[in-house]
Amino acid sequence: MTNKDLLKVVQEHGSPVYVYDADIITRQYKRLTDAFKKVKQLRLNYAVKALNNISILQHLHSLGSGIDTVSVQEVKLGMLAGFTPDRIIFTPNGVSLEEIEQVAAMGVQINIDNLSILEQFGTKHPDVPVCIRINPHVMAGGNANISVGHIDSKFGISIHQLPHVLRIVENTGMNINGIHMHTGSDILDIDVFIYATEILFETAKKFDNLSFIDFGSGFKVPYKEGDIETNIEEMGEKLSKRFTAFQKEYGKPLTLAFEPGKFLVSESGKFLVNVNVVKQTTSTVFAQVDSGFNHLIRPMLYNSQHEIHNISNPNGKERFYSVVGYICETDTFATNRRISEIVEGDILAFSNAGAYCFTMASNYNSRYRPAEVLWKDGKAHLIRKRETFDDLIANQIPLEALNV
Repeated sequence: MTNKDLLKVVQEHGSPVYVYDADIITRQYKRLTDAFKKVKQLRLNYAVKALNNISILQHLHSLGSGIDTVSVQEVKLGMLAGFTPDRIIFTPNGVSLEEIEQVAAMGVQINIDNLSILEQFGTKHPDVPVCIRINPHVMAGGNANISVGHIDSKFGISIHQLPHVLRIVENTGMNINGIHMHTGSDILDIDVFIYATEILFETAKKFDNLSFIDFGSGFKVPYKEGDIETNIEEMGEKLSKRFTAFQKEYGKPLTLAFEPGKFLVSESGKFLVNVNVVKQTTSTVFAQVDSGFNHLIRPMLYNSQHEIHNISNPNGKERFYSVVGYICETDTFATNRRISEIVEGDILAFSNAGAYCFTMASNYNSRYRPAEVLWKDGKAHLIRKRETFDDLIANQIPLEALNV
């Protein structure tokens, strides 16, 4: 997509608006499959929570992807997009036994991450195949807020509790067909990740009837020029070799699974906003835009950096701006960022807006959530309409309707 293409999207669909490039999603999917081409049975389960638009799911389905889901609603979205139950894994955290049973009844692969639910589910449904999520107590990622393999994490069953797991499995006679881990997002050190996989391999030896091992994901993508990223090709070479050797040790073929989310969709996304006001204070020049953390919360929640470009004036003289939003909270997107000179009415484009951006949007301040557009085959396709006032009040019940 060129700046001209993006400006045309704003002209046609207004701002703020999310735009996703299908070709970049395809490129990232192919990078992963190429990196692990030496593995005979590879399964990529896209993490729906990263970006759950049905059109995006359908595009990934066309590439051969499965999906990783964390709620019964995501399972239903996946099925609506065309995924059959055998292409879906359910990896929730802290949900009720009833929700897990509901999803299991749909024929979806279940992944359980705590001893209590494991025992309850195994007692009631010993014949239903279950994957177990292990916490290896290894942090392969960078940001502590998105690293879930540490010892105090709420995710997974501690590797030190493996004897408890084995006792539950023996007592219930349940069917364990998969082992899973997820160390967290933004994997920086391949060797640390490979170390964590050795823990998973050792765990896998405790179970006789596995059909797959799921190594999670968390592959880091670059968020700014010169930023480091996970070396997928190096990981593919090292893990493929080790996985092939382990299959011989285990005595049967296994599927190697991943659940990439950010890696597949982050770089595909642009978030386009209009500059409402340029405000000069005693020390700062603010570019105030028609959005806020109600639409893009990651900079405030994770202190994440999204590159911001003035696509209305890409070659202008650079100045320092703090880009902020229009809601009644501190909603800073960037502080003292060098950007081409901005005037009111310019369109700014936020990069890496494909993952955990729209899906974390809200209606705070009674603002509408943005439209979404898919750029595919050289054309812009509206894949989610901008909300309206009727959407805001659709589920509200006024007092007069209650006869109160």
